[in-house]
Amino acid sequence: MKYSFFIFAVKTNVSSAKLLFVSGSRVRNPFEVATRLHSAAIHLLRSAAKTDVLSGQGPARLSALSVLVFGGPRTLGELAAAERVKPPTMSRIVAGLKRSGLARIHQDEKDARKVRISVTAKGEKLLQEARQRRVHVLAQTLSSLTGAELEILDKAASIIESAVSGDHEF
Repeated sequence: MKYSFFIFAVKTNVSSAKLLFVSGSRVRNPFEVATRLHSAAIHLLRSAAKTDVLSGQGPARLSALSVLVFGGPRTLGELAAAERVKPPTMSRIVAGLKRSGLARIHQDEKDARKVRISVTAKGEKLLQEARQRRVHVLAQTLSSLTGAELEILDKAASIIESAVSGDHEF
């Protein structure tokens, strides 16, 4: 099903305009929707993240491991950039992953001055199990919703995925 969104400007004073989205007859301010989505997403993911303690790894290690599992091997700098931390911080995180047998460090094939970090089978298994626990918590949270409500959330997830990927064809 395709959704049509119309954008128009409403003058709030001489020097500014508010962009509003119209879907059907309902008018929504993108900032207000973004505020609600932000809050809901944080609460939902924090609830699911409570199960992460079962992995035995901290949030920083799990996050870095996720980058490696879903994005493939990275240099230390690439991994630090992806996680928005400084390289010395990422060095400590990677050292912990290596000590735990979750990641391996090897010389970059193209540049001997660089190292590449990759996930081990044990690391991938640990991350996938942690992800499954989170998804299970999310599914339990949604289990009391009606079929129609789940369909709406499924469509909303598709819309968000499209918006994030830059493919705005709804």
